[in-house]
Amino acid sequence: MTSLNNLSVAQLREAVAIKEQIERLETQLASVFGETTMPEVAGKKRRRMSAAGRARMAAAARARWAKIKGTQATPAKKRRKMSAEGRARISAAAKARWKKAKAAGKTTL
Repeated sequence: MTSLNNLSVAQLREAVAIKEQIERLETQLASVFGETTMPEVAGKKRRRMSAAGRARMAAAARARWAKIKGTQATPAKKRRKMSAEGRARISAAAKARWKKAKAAGKTTL
């Protein structure tokens, strides 16, 4: 196959005409089979992994590395949960700060 740079203008025009004819024939063929004229490009949907799934994979990877290094895998520390009373105190403090700031005419803290 020759490069496009080596073709003459007449050869390029003939190639374009042949290409257009091929496209018309493909459209006709698609209509015979009942397909759409424009081929749809199927987009690849990304799979989403849950946080729990990622955590399981991370734990397994840590265990594999621990096995290679010869040490035990340390389990991740569990997060502390704040009591309802603690959340209420923090909320009350934040509301008091905003009340004081708004009284001073501020829009930001």
